[in-house]
Amino acid sequence: MEPLAQRSSALACTVIVSLASTALAQWTAIDLHPPGATTSNAARASGVWQAGSARVAGANHASLWAGSAESWIDLNPAGATTSDALAMSGHRQAGRARVGGTLRASLWSGAATSWLDLTPAGATQASASGIDAETQVGWSIIGGVYHASLWNGSAASWVDLSPPGDTHSSANAVSGGQQVGVVTIAGVARASLWTGSAESWIDLHPAGWTQSNIYGVDAGQQVGFVGTGGLTLASLWTGSAASWISLHPPGADSSYAVAVHRGQQVGVVTIDGVSHASLWTGTADSWIDLHAALPPEFTQSYAQSICRAAKFTYVAGYGFNNLTGQQEALLWVRQAPLGSIPPRP
Repeated sequence: MEPLAQRSSALACTVIVSLASTALAQWTAIDLHPPGATTSNAARASGVWQAGSARVAGANHASLWAGSAESWIDLNPAGATTSDALAMSGHRQAGRARVGGTLRASLWSGAATSWLDLTPAGATQASASGIDAETQVGWSIIGGVYHASLWNGSAASWVDLSPPGDTHSSANAVSGGQQVGVVTIAGVARASLWTGSAESWIDLHPAGWTQSNIYGVDAGQQVGFVGTGGLTLASLWTGSAASWISLHPPGADSSYAVAVHRGQQVGVVTIDGVSHASLWTGTADSWIDLHAALPPEFTQSYAQSICRAAKFTYVAGYGFNNLTGQQEALLWVRQAPLGSIPPRP
């Protein structure tokens, strides 16, 4: 298997040419489900590349795609019984692999043989859930307690982000020196923001809600949800609890936001019990139903990542195909009309 860095240029050209033949001003859905897999999930997009997992022979395998089912690359490392790629930045993927019965925080560079174990000394389990360039975030279980974790490419680089007084913490994403996730204090799960240390922790939990969590961060925006009882609302922050904005569209049962990039947010809105992959641009009224771009056999859909590169916007996720009876990795793609591409912040 060629290293990812050597293959990316040719594959990127192939994907872009293919996309150029579609209706350029509309969202186009691509089924990434690889042949032989029973389930699949595209967790993150980074340019023309997507990372996630596919269930093969009864076990999850960390996976990589370049815009088509046929481009699938199996990242499952030797000796691992299961693995999942949960995040991607450039040519690197972060996630987890179960080796010797232990869940290990993991880092790849485009091939199964590139796997690195990030699990810190003393941890019984660990997982990486976010990556930005050379920085990874996730959680490590130490003494039976989840600790929000930060790495810079090695197990020895581990930093404990758990603030004083917490009983559980996890970092979900990282971008531009900010880390986001959740911290539980006095039984309340609180949306959280860090800038590289436990002492830097900022509580983003807005007043009046019983729980909150942040899943994505980019350019000073954070996204996730707030909830009370059985209600959850997709949410947007800009660095403080007071900045909280609801993205929940009118009439929806529930919603949550998972990722943000360059002012656009993605996640899921549930309407009449049906999950719809969703896109926003900063307000509840801006909601776009990405589920409508899917063929009718897809009865549920989930958007998990957004990436804008050149003229294209990529949204990665998955849906349930009623014809195959399977969960299948999906990629939504849209080319911006001429003159409509906003500047990079």
